[in-house]
Amino acid sequence: MKNRLYILSFFTLLLMTSCTKDFEDINTNPNAPNTVQPSLLLRQVIYDFGEQMSYEGFVAGDLLAQHRTALDFNLFDRHALKSPQLGGNPWPIFYTNLRDNEIILTQSKTTSTFKVYEGPALILKAYMAAGLTDLFGDVPYFEAFNGIEGTVTPSYDSQESIYLNENGILDNLDKGIEAITNYDLAIPLEGDILFNGDLDAWVKFANSLKLKYLLRISDQVDVSTELQTIYNEDNYISATAENAIFNFTNTDPNSFRLAQLRIGDFNNFVLSETMENILIDLNDDRISTFFKPFENSSSNQFNGLINGIDASSTSIALADYSLAGSAFREDTSVLDANFITSWEVHFILAEAALKGLISANAQELYETGVAQAFEYWQTDLPATYLTTNAAYNAPGTTPLQQIITQKWIANLINGYEGWVEYRRTGFPEFNAISASLNNGLIPVRMPYPAEEEALNAENYNQAASATNGNDINFPVWWDEN
Repeated sequence: MKNRLYILSFFTLLLMTSCTKDFEDINTNPNAPNTVQPSLLLRQVIYDFGEQMSYEGFVAGDLLAQHRTALDFNLFDRHALKSPQLGGNPWPIFYTNLRDNEIILTQSKTTSTFKVYEGPALILKAYMAAGLTDLFGDVPYFEAFNGIEGTVTPSYDSQESIYLNENGILDNLDKGIEAITNYDLAIPLEGDILFNGDLDAWVKFANSLKLKYLLRISDQVDVSTELQTIYNEDNYISATAENAIFNFTNTDPNSFRLAQLRIGDFNNFVLSETMENILIDLNDDRISTFFKPFENSSSNQFNGLINGIDASSTSIALADYSLAGSAFREDTSVLDANFITSWEVHFILAEAALKGLISANAQELYETGVAQAFEYWQTDLPATYLTTNAAYNAPGTTPLQQIITQKWIANLINGYEGWVEYRRTGFPEFNAISASLNNGLIPVRMPYPAEEEALNAENYNQAASATNGNDINFPVWWDEN
């Protein structure tokens, strides 16, 4: 019996050894690689971030910027920002794409054939990190994207350090430019749906972002020398053909997302009273591009609704208000996912010149920005537009108000940019919310989402304490007086 047991054990061991010897090779699917080519990941990061933030810009950013008003499911429009509904929680969009972008960056530094991706990945990291911290303030950053080698409960870093420290926003833009400038191999950049592999265009993109972010922090840091240097070198996005955008199509799956959703979701958003008043006062023809005349109008008129109604006690007839224009649903090939454009750069430079941060003609820069913004939205610029109410020195207004108002108009659906610019400058003047859930105050930051409190409790509690209980009225660093 013992001999039989021994023989049985021997053959069992032999069988087990034979089965497990090449287990990893046998059970690896050659058609399902465990690493992703950076070209595919770059395409995915650019598209996913641009598409999702364009959607967020329509259903949430436009409410905070008072471009549109929500008729129902509108707690967010009433500034209960901790209650996102159809949109209003961009946190996972930023972190998912920053994580994936970090994979590209790691591959570019560890595999010589992928080195061409280092510069673009650093620039994208800076771009997405700036968008994240500009909305939320202090956020997990330096410990947040290290994957399995990092911590799953990263600490929150100050916005100041995210902007200014090594491996922060401005440093990564400089390193991204340097990586591209020093790249001397023949392997092309693939998967680039922004610039089709043009590395020189990525350098212009980075310099344009530097202009934007330096101006954004200029109330806290002396940035005039750096701004003047970039302006003098003239290597930034300055023409419409150079815009950092990708086009939506007119068919699924690459059409603008609102075109793919229920008509009821689309019809929940109408022209805001704030946007109506500004466009009508300016006699701005873009109102016909952005919105449709309301159904009950007898003469192609537009009508906006005040933001933040109490939908439970207010009866609204959809036919009395202007819906979004055909570009947002019927023909979305007109729309772009917008990272930064020549018109925005010209408005940035105009403001910098106005404030004496660079030596340049602010009025000329402003007028070029206006013309390019009309071109971007495929609307003819009226011959008298820049000599009447939209003039740089129009009576009853100021040049800064004119610059920011024009930037605000053109930034429709561009993430949360219109709201960020209002927070930074106070322009244009917003209307009071009809039924505010924030004591009548315009919020100045996004709240940390509920998942952070659940998954990163200790660090979240410290960050919440530093923002007066995760208060949406607590200013971010660059907005502090």
